[in-house]
Amino acid sequence: MVTPSRSFLQCLVLALVASTVWASSVGAAPAAVPGDRLSLSGAINNPQGKGVKEVEVEVLVNGQPVLQEGEEAVATGSQGTFVAEVALPAGTLPGSEVAVKAHKPCWRSIAPTPVKLIEVGTDQEGNRLYQAHQQFTLYRQVTPAFWLATLTLLLVYGIIAAELMHRTLAALLGAALILFISYTAGTFDKSYFILGFEDAMQAIDMNVIFLLMGMMIIVGVLKKTGLFQWLAFKSYAMARGNVFILSCILMVVTAVCSAFLDNVTTMLLMIPVTIEIAITLKINPIAFLIPEVFASNVGGTATLIGDPPNILIGSYAKLSFVDFVMNLTIIVAVCLAISLIYYVYWYKKDYLKAEIKDVGRTIDYLREEYKITNKKLLTMALGLLGFTIFLFIIHGVLHMEPSIAALTGAMLLLAVSRVDIVEMLEHEVEWPTLIFFMALFMVVAGAEETGLIQVIAEWVAQVSRGSLVVAVLMVLWVSALASAAIDNIPFTATMLPIIAFLNQTIP
Repeated sequence: MVTPSRSFLQCLVLALVASTVWASSVGAAPAAVPGDRLSLSGAINNPQGKGVKEVEVEVLVNGQPVLQEGEEAVATGSQGTFVAEVALPAGTLPGSEVAVKAHKPCWRSIAPTPVKLIEVGTDQEGNRLYQAHQQFTLYRQVTPAFWLATLTLLLVYGIIAAELMHRTLAALLGAALILFISYTAGTFDKSYFILGFEDAMQAIDMNVIFLLMGMMIIVGVLKKTGLFQWLAFKSYAMARGNVFILSCILMVVTAVCSAFLDNVTTMLLMIPVTIEIAITLKINPIAFLIPEVFASNVGGTATLIGDPPNILIGSYAKLSFVDFVMNLTIIVAVCLAISLIYYVYWYKKDYLKAEIKDVGRTIDYLREEYKITNKKLLTMALGLLGFTIFLFIIHGVLHMEPSIAALTGAMLLLAVSRVDIVEMLEHEVEWPTLIFFMALFMVVAGAEETGLIQVIAEWVAQVSRGSLVVAVLMVLWVSALASAAIDNIPFTATMLPIIAFLNQTIP
């Protein structure tokens, strides 16, 4: 006999099974209907053949926009290429006209352009497959963003040249202004969009930043040893009171130090002892300092790490430490030799007025005043500096960025010397300089993104009439004259993309 409770449970189970079957039959998706599938690929380049990234691409079928599968917008990648996968109802192709149009702020839009379809077969689901490939050329156009980026760059240059505020603040102001305009006015009108935040971050060359930081730390440790002051003392000792020889030795020492260390730091450390030597000889310190400054600039040109503009050039153009040495050492040596002769002649009257008294006593005084303060630290610092330079020499073979060599040497030096890293970061790393570089990269990127750099480069190419010699001379003289009024770091950062453009357009 079946109890009421048992019969109730049986009915409940049957009801659940029936409802499940009904729900599954109702919710089941209908079988996919075969259709047309279009795979559209292409590339969008500038007139020089370089791919343009982040171009919005739209596919049109009979004049109506269609989205690719997944409803995702199509945009070009870093190399300017794009791929769109479009699903269409069966029979749409090949009878319909398929066209492509593209748009990016600060560039002329590409009007709807028909593409040629190729039928490649059918897939397992019965979809007819079509492919198309098209290349486009995108041309610049002058927009409000162009003028805003130009004014911002000129504003930064003007403030730095006139020294109205610290150069770091000027560069940060320019970078902030570019991003602010892009995300306010540029949000409502794309013609005002200058530079996106992601692109601004990508514009910062961290290889330059870390290379500078690493070398700052190494120099900071060397400063604690008294090496530079000792070298100045040894220069006086070697000259034995001969002022002409002393001037030449000081210039050579300054040039060599500046080739491997920051030339500004080298001068700051050489100046005190140079002034004391000049006072001892009772001559104007300028007679020693100006030749040293010139030698520092000449020597700093010889290597990748000798001067910040060199670091910018090396990182942008992918030039190695060896490339700089091989191409510049002879030129630097010749320039240094000429400058030795010139300054000895120019300051001859000052040198002849020197009062040379009791050379031995002066040497003893300088030996005591400017001696090596920490020989153990000096040994470690010079050893790891040599190791770092060795890494610079072979970094091209290892496909290693120079910044890795600098950071490796700096961190090993801090580890073995037990120098306080907090002290190094607080007092020896020039954070305003590093931040200046970072902000400057953003400002220049804004000018490049809106087409200002291309306009300048095209003007140079037009004036030079395609002559490489004329273009080189123009760049040479403009660089020399402009650097006399403008900080050479922002000028170099601006000129690099211009030179790259000229390299593509002038054979």
